[in-house]
Amino acid sequence: MPNPNRGNCGFQSTEFEQEYDRPSKSQLKRDMTALQKLGADLIAEPRDRVKRVPMPEDVRDAILECQLIKDHEGRRRQLQFVGKKMRTLDEEEIAVIQRTIDSWKGLSKADTAAMHALEKRREKLLANDAALTELLEQNPDLEAQHLRTLIRNARKEQAENKPPKAYREIFQILKQLQAKTSPPEADTHDQAEEE
Repeated sequence: MPNPNRGNCGFQSTEFEQEYDRPSKSQLKRDMTALQKLGADLIAEPRDRVKRVPMPEDVRDAILECQLIKDHEGRRRQLQFVGKKMRTLDEEEIAVIQRTIDSWKGLSKADTAAMHALEKRREKLLANDAALTELLEQNPDLEAQHLRTLIRNARKEQAENKPPKAYREIFQILKQLQAKTSPPEADTHDQAEEE
C-alpha cells in the first residue's frame, strides 16, 4: 500500500521550509573570492600607484607587504591575509578601489592604442617616402637628413635580418613628437584621482 505522505498527494506544508534572511554560503564564498581578486589586482600594480588608492592604512600595509614577498607559499598566505583585510572594508570603499583600478585599465588601453598608432606611422614611413615628406611638413623642426638615414638603415636592417636599432630609434622619435603635440593626459587623470 502506497504511503499517502509521499509524492504529490495534495499534502502541502511549509513547516519544514527554512526562511533565509542572509546570503547563502556559496554567495559568501563568491564575494570573498571577488574581494581577494581585487586585492590581487592591487598587488600586481606598482607600489606608488597602490599608495595613492584611498583605503585604510592596515589594508594598504598588507598589500605593500605582499608585494615584497617572493616565496610562493608565503605570498599565497599573505594574499589570503589581504583578502581577509579586504572583507573589513565597507561597500563604498570597495567601490572606490574598483573604480580606481578600472580607470587604470582604461588608461592602459588608451596607451596601447596610442602605441599601435605610432607603430602604424613608423610602418608608413618605412613603406612610403611620401609619409616622410608629410611628417616633415607637419614638424619642420625635425632633422630631415637624420630621419632619412634612420629610415634607410631600418630598411636595410629588415632586409638583412639585423637587430632593429634604427627601427626602434624611429619609434622613439615619433613618441617624442606625440608627447610634444598632445597634452599630458595621464597627469591630468592622476590629478583628478587625487582630488
